[in-house]
Amino acid sequence: MDNKAEFDSLVPAQGFDRRSFLVTSLGAGFALATMPVAAQTAIRTDATGLLAGEVRVPVGDGEMVAYRAAPEGVAKAPVVLLISEIFGVHEYIRDTARRLAKLGYFVVAPELFARQGDPRKIDSVAEIIEKISSKTPDAEVMKDLDASVAWAAKQGADTTRLAITGFCWGGRITWLYSAHNPGVKAGVAWYGRLVSPVNSYNPRHPIDLVGELKAPVLGLYGGVDTGIPVETVDAMEAALKKGSPAAQASQMHLYDNAPHAFHADYRPSYHKEEAEDGWQRMLAWFRKNGV
Repeated sequence: MDNKAEFDSLVPAQGFDRRSFLVTSLGAGFALATMPVAAQTAIRTDATGLLAGEVRVPVGDGEMVAYRAAPEGVAKAPVVLLISEIFGVHEYIRDTARRLAKLGYFVVAPELFARQGDPRKIDSVAEIIEKISSKTPDAEVMKDLDASVAWAAKQGADTTRLAITGFCWGGRITWLYSAHNPGVKAGVAWYGRLVSPVNSYNPRHPIDLVGELKAPVLGLYGGVDTGIPVETVDAMEAALKKGSPAAQASQMHLYDNAPHAFHADYRPSYHKEEAEDGWQRMLAWFRKNGV
């Protein structure tokens, strides 16, 4: 059984039986669980010269809301799928999309929690995890990302030059999608969990998929991340050397003094030097792999 079919067969039935979307609009601002730090420290990127805003992406059971940012008037721009943390597509993710669009990318940031609930309106991280992110099936996410790529192609973007990047929860998804879709050219995973107990929603994790990676992934991790021990980063690095050709072309980069979420400029965890270095490494990785 190929990887895509395996994901499809393992998705809980409720993931696709639910016909309604609980998130139908992205609104504005930062997720409640990240306040009040966000309002005072975040980087702000304007939309001048961009086609930026909320869009609807057709998926198997309806329409999923997403944020699109792309250079205005540019045909066949390369595509970047931008995957959020557990907080959903709030202002940090939208701003990151605009930053990438200013560099010439057609960016789609889908609200992958749309069926489970709106994490931006919950002020408790524990509640977001319990009720939303932990109940979002990997197989459902893979299908939604496939739909996002198909939508981008219909908008005139060049999906033959396709990259994916994501933060925290989205970092893990970056690894998974790079094993799922043979059309991906490059992935950059920012501090995404590599190992974890399995369940019906998350039947496999990045370290389990090194033999099936279809695109090289650059992993950016923090040496003092209390949620992702360095030994798991080391284990992933060792596993990649024995994986698929794309896995063997992947790289892990560890910032010794960086915590989790070191790129999140709206949170106390932000480390400017490491965040900026990681950003440049990401762009170089995209270019190296034809995106």
